[in-house]
Amino acid sequence: MKTIMSVLIYVELDNGSIKKTSLEAVAYGAKVAEKTGGQAVVLALGKAENTALEIAGQYGAAKVLHAAAAELEHENSLAYANALVQAATQEGSKIIILSKSGLGDAMAARAAAKLKAGIVSGVTALPETDGGFKVTRSIFTGKAFATTEIRSDIKVLVVRKNAIELDEAGLTGGNAAVEAFQPTLRDSDFTASVVSVEKADSELSLTEAEIIVSGGRGMKGPEHWQPLIDLAKALGAATGCSKPVSDLDWRPHHEHIGQTGIKVAPSLYIACGISGAIQHLAGVNGSKCIVVINKDPEAPFFKAADYGIVGDVFEILPKLTEAAKSLK
Repeated sequence: MKTIMSVLIYVELDNGSIKKTSLEAVAYGAKVAEKTGGQAVVLALGKAENTALEIAGQYGAAKVLHAAAAELEHENSLAYANALVQAATQEGSKIIILSKSGLGDAMAARAAAKLKAGIVSGVTALPETDGGFKVTRSIFTGKAFATTEIRSDIKVLVVRKNAIELDEAGLTGGNAAVEAFQPTLRDSDFTASVVSVEKADSELSLTEAEIIVSGGRGMKGPEHWQPLIDLAKALGAATGCSKPVSDLDWRPHHEHIGQTGIKVAPSLYIACGISGAIQHLAGVNGSKCIVVINKDPEAPFFKAADYGIVGDVFEILPKLTEAAKSLK
């Protein structure tokens, strides 16, 4: 296979730090670069200190291109995609990698069109490069997998969370060199602009959380949510909910997990009093481990669970909370 000069990985920033899902993308991209004989180059857009970007080297990146223009402080898929294309052209990148998110999907689609690149979203494993370039992707809301061959010269991969195992303890790379990058920004890229940003009150992002404790109508009302919150705090977890719960205004709409809400892929997902409608399952089936607590032994969610507890959530949650506290 032709040697590739570089693999370009776009990383999303949160308060000046690289998001965990993007660090997974860096580790994934570094392994792709190793397979294809190139080097992993990271692109960061927005405000960040060099020390926060240098850690990309610990995950395998050779260097970081950083565009810190004030216009790029707020996420803008038009401007960001244009910057991504310019970085790929500058570095001679034939493979571009992004982590799957609302922003990542939008950027990838726009960049692929500009570069006439083949694009695959929902990638779950490293590509096969013997005799071609094939990737495995998730389809049918995670119920099946497809192998897709990309034949274009430039390839864009949008990687799902947990596509590669991050061994934080085993990191051996050094800090990456950070280089200033100044893309040409056009007025047409800012025809839509961010007027204001309102962040959720929760300290943990659902898309970034390693553990999520989620509730459904089995919690019986917003006034009964405290046992679930207590367990989440004991575990250092984020909280979520099913669509009916957010529709009833029991919980904020930004906690809605499902096909029409946020799709998550934590290491541990604990479902409390959620029956397991197909729309909710579509949002959580990327989770490594699913634990279901429901008093109905026939609840559909048990079929998708790795572990199930049949019982009253209001009796079980306090016991789990005490157990979690004792472990600490």
